[in-house]
Amino acid sequence: MIRNKKDLKQYLEQDFKIFKDSPVTIKDFILKNERWYIYHFIKHLRMTEYYINKYSEGGGKLQMLFHLFWLKYFSRKMNLTIYPNTVGPGLQLFHFGDFTHIAKGCKIGKNCTILPGVVFGKKDGTEIKTTVGDDCFFGLGVKILGTVHIGNNVTIGANAVVTKDIPNNAIAGGVPARIIKIKDENKE
Repeated sequence: MIRNKKDLKQYLEQDFKIFKDSPVTIKDFILKNERWYIYHFIKHLRMTEYYINKYSEGGGKLQMLFHLFWLKYFSRKMNLTIYPNTVGPGLQLFHFGDFTHIAKGCKIGKNCTILPGVVFGKKDGTEIKTTVGDDCFFGLGVKILGTVHIGNNVTIGANAVVTKDIPNNAIAGGVPARIIKIKDENKE
């Protein structure tokens, strides 16, 4: 959770590692590149988180509304919904297009990659309390339904439907998702 400027800077540095080799420029805006939209979506997500937490302590209401407006703008433009204070630092979004949704009750760890079409939640809108560990990868079209716990260093294959807990270092896939393999921790 972002509580101060130092935390905000740390989160943004980790989120923008993918832009380090080729920074986002005005050329990306003119050409309407995905990179520009993703960069600004993440930036406004983190700024909104910072000012929401600051506002809960008694300040930053106007700034929070400003960044929330832009977060909602980019969210609608990209068909991507990530609620503030749900995703840890190092969020990696490479593409957008298919509906992607991370519900309010989710807690996702650091360095997670989320591809288009990933949905955390239920159709009826009930709040879920899904927790995801660090260094996870969610393939195209993954659906996480219900309250589940996903461990650290987990890879979930494309179009999987997760309804049960997944342990650390697992590769899962299928409908419903089942564990295909446990990764060898010593190899890397």
